[in-house]
Amino acid sequence: QVQLVESGGGLVQAGGSLRVSCAASGRSVSSYAMGWFRQAPGKEREFVTAISWSGGSTYYAASVKGRFTVSSDNAKNTVYLQMNSLKPEDTAVYYCAATRKRWVGLWTSGDMEYWGKGTLVTVSS
Repeated sequence: QVQLVESGGGLVQAGGSLRVSCAASGRSVSSYAMGWFRQAPGKEREFVTAISWSGGSTYYAASVKGRFTVSSDNAKNTVYLQMNSLKPEDTAVYYCAATRKRWVGLWTSGDMEYWGKGTLVTVSS
């Protein structure tokens, strides 16, 4: 079992920055690659970014590439999502998720084994 807890969401103006975190705990956490997904009101959950647990491999959705940066701190068992140049369309609940898949890429929700409860990010115009 892996437990994931997100934090750091909030309200930010368009063009601003925000960093959300995902603290992981449980057995063999280092065996999992991590991802961020988001779900906007009335929309389906969508992939945002993926990172190997070592942090050596990352992948981004086209909509966030160049604006968002994913990173990991293995000593703290924590994954971060730094979001810059935020837009109102980035407003969503952001979820952290874990998978044992060996490749890092455009994952689907079905690829993930464990989920956090999410943290709300609201970008005002």
